[in-house]
Amino acid sequence: MIKKHVFAALIVAIVLASSAGLAEEPKELTVFTAASLTGALGEIGQIYTNQTNIEVAFNFDGSQALRTQIENGAYADVFLSANKKQMNAVKNSGLMNNSSIIIFTKNKLSLIVPKGNPAKIGNLSDLAKPGLKIVIGTKDVPVGDYALQIIGKLGNDSAYGPDYKTKVLANIISQETNVNYVVTKVALGEADVGFAYVSDITEELTSKVDKIDIPDEYNIIAEYPLGILLESKYPAESWEFIDLVMSDEGKAVLEKYGFAPVENEPVISEGTASAAKAAA
Repeated sequence: MIKKHVFAALIVAIVLASSAGLAEEPKELTVFTAASLTGALGEIGQIYTNQTNIEVAFNFDGSQALRTQIENGAYADVFLSANKKQMNAVKNSGLMNNSSIIIFTKNKLSLIVPKGNPAKIGNLSDLAKPGLKIVIGTKDVPVGDYALQIIGKLGNDSAYGPDYKTKVLANIISQETNVNYVVTKVALGEADVGFAYVSDITEELTSKVDKIDIPDEYNIIAEYPLGILLESKYPAESWEFIDLVMSDEGKAVLEKYGFAPVENEPVISEGTASAAKAAA
């Protein structure tokens, strides 16, 4: 039988251990991130870890898939989306710290073709050539939604002919759930052309794919928002992560990967990141 003073000592030890555990800094942040940000955020995450000794566990996937996971109860501290639609859906479900939501970078689309352009695609008109194999994202993933908008713009331009949109859509052989799958199929030669982000043409991929620019008059400017989940156990550390992404150091990494800077820090909700942090 345990003596009373031994039992009391055990209780004190358990309480002290629990208190120490509560006081510990997090060992890991969970960050749900659009797949197109894989390279840039991987690098920013490493900088964050070097500065704070806190690891970053990334979940890279299509923004719509990340949204669904969050809505179904998956835990995340920070969510970075490739469009406002998916972020607003999570926000409207009451799951976001609304004052933390901010547009942090921009992107646009380009066509990508296998190295050497075997299908000899010279311009946007060639997308309507019979038998061409096109791969895009699904309509629910931002890169797919943007691609369909671009095809719609082209179809509404009389210069491309009345059947242009119908012919292009008929050439789509696959719709992928995130942009990385689109890029992979093109790089492997499984498609003649794909719609991807400019930022997806990384140094590693330049030996496997070529880029064909889409004129700005037809292109879509993708705005990327980020924000902190209400259920985050580590809001202070999540703010530090956002501050890094929004810092000159973070923006330099994003620009290195082909993302465009955001002018005047436009936001979905009121205030900039620092102002929202002060008000939170």
